[in-house]
Order: sequence, then C-alpha cells, then structure tokens
Amino acid sequence: MTDKPEKSVRTLRVGEQVRHILSEILQRGDVHDDTLTSHVVSVTEVRMSPDLRHATVFVKPLLGKDEDAVLKALRTNTAYLQREVATRVKMKYAARLKFLADESFDEGSHIDALLRRPEVARDLDGE
Repeated sequence: MTDKPEKSVRTLRVGEQVRHILSEILQRGDVHDDTLTSHVVSVTEVRMSPDLRHATVFVKPLLGKDEDAVLKALRTNTAYLQREVATRVKMKYAARLKFLADESFDEGSHIDALLRRPEVARDLDGE
C-alpha cells in the first residue's frame, strides 16, 4: 500500500518537469508556428496518467486572447512537442500530449463575481 503515494509523487514530479520543458519551448519560440510565436502562452498544469504515458497539458494564452487558435496551433505541433519532451525527460516511453484550455481562471472569476453580488455579500456579512 505504500507504493501509491510514491507513484503519486512521481506523477506530480514528472508532470511538473514536462510543464517546465513545454513552458521553456514556448517561451523561446522553438515551435515554428506564427500563432504560437505571436502569443504568450502559459502552461498552467500538466497532469500525468499513472503509467506516465499520457499527459494532459492545461494552457492559457495571455489575457485569454485567441484561445481557440492557440489550442489549434498546439495540437497541430503536438508531434514536435512530444519529441522535444521525450528527449529532455528520461522516461521509458514518450508521453502523448493532450492540450486543453485551463478554465480554472474563468471559474475563479465567476465565483468571485458571485460572492460580490449584493444578496450574497449581505448573507456573508450576517455571519
């Protein structure tokens, strides 16, 4: 039963390593794609599958600008990005990358807006 926490720590560690590598590649403009070179893209999180063969990459373009175009460009260049990650992360198998928009910022803004509504603020002040 002690194997599970180690695997969890390992998947987190590898996910963070992949996140750093992808961030560096995008920041340096190593991907020869007009959309990606003209946008600042943050890699907010990478979630690895337990077997480390799949990586879900959450990204957010600066100010959420042209999110669909950025995702399309990342998906078009997935093979290149997978090769780069595979050469820099020493693993038995190259992880397959899947790019998704990070919606957590939008959810946080929505929750913040709800909490600021007068009827909710009134209820919270009553506590």
